[in-house]
Amino acid sequence: MNVLLVGLGRWGENHLRVLGELGVTLWVADVSPERLAWAIRRGVAPGRAVADYRAALSAVDAVDIVTSAGSHWDIARTCLASGRHCFIEKPLARTAVEARTLEAAAGAAGRVVQVGHIFRFHPATATLREALGAGRIGAVRYATGRFAGFKRPRTDVGVTQTDAIHYFDLFAHLFGREATRVGALQRDFLGRGLDDLSVTVVHYGDVPVVVEASYFTPGTWRECVIVGERGTLVADYGASTVTLHLGEHRKRGDAWEAVETGKEELPTRREEPLRLELQAFLDACVGRAPNPVPVAAGVRALEVVEAAERSARLGADVALPLTP
Repeated sequence: MNVLLVGLGRWGENHLRVLGELGVTLWVADVSPERLAWAIRRGVAPGRAVADYRAALSAVDAVDIVTSAGSHWDIARTCLASGRHCFIEKPLARTAVEARTLEAAAGAAGRVVQVGHIFRFHPATATLREALGAGRIGAVRYATGRFAGFKRPRTDVGVTQTDAIHYFDLFAHLFGREATRVGALQRDFLGRGLDDLSVTVVHYGDVPVVVEASYFTPGTWRECVIVGERGTLVADYGASTVTLHLGEHRKRGDAWEAVETGKEELPTRREEPLRLELQAFLDACVGRAPNPVPVAAGVRALEVVEAAERSARLGADVALPLTP
């Protein structure tokens, strides 16, 4: 396949590497001459490195969009109008309204639009799904997700839209149900007009999930904890580990006891999530497999983001789906 990678920033560098490893004929586009020169030094043919992505559309089958969130809508609409399949990094768009127009455009064009919710492809996620499907912890009571670390803030969207959104989509994927209610606290400590701390309670039916995201916590935290009636699953997405803690509370007379019944390190594969994600996109483009993250999933994740913003502003829970 001929694939055009649009955007050669820090994450775009990883896309370039993986697409090269997957053996596609790679084109690249970036407004920066320095970034284009860098890509050529990495093996991209000079004739396939362009400043304007539109100049390459007639030569490619699919487009991989790894640019700032505010540009996704325009670039994707243009590519779909040209009949090209699209991979769009999360967030799908700046707003749910934009995302819905992309969903309609994808349907009208009859092309694959896969959204870059990479946690779905993480080996830890496959292990969690297997354990949940096997009933290892019984009925799920609640869960938590933490995406935090001391790092440079993104300048295009707030921390809820860039980091917490990973978990909004992940828990929908793990539980097989959509969010129904959202309550949130958000802060803009740096005074940029974008949230840099968020704590969001998302209800997936009767299962509440607490998601924390911030730019201030020392270290790098990519955690997921799922508590069930007979035990707890703890996933560290940074270390790619999943631990099953078995135990339950038992009442003896008038007192409750916490009884631990075992601990097990569950096996996880050692595969790169981005490679799995982009291979899935290529497979969907040529009809070898269905689209694993359709545009509708990106729309729903953005609806949770917008519900969280509304909840934080109003100081009250917000029901989904949102009313205009």
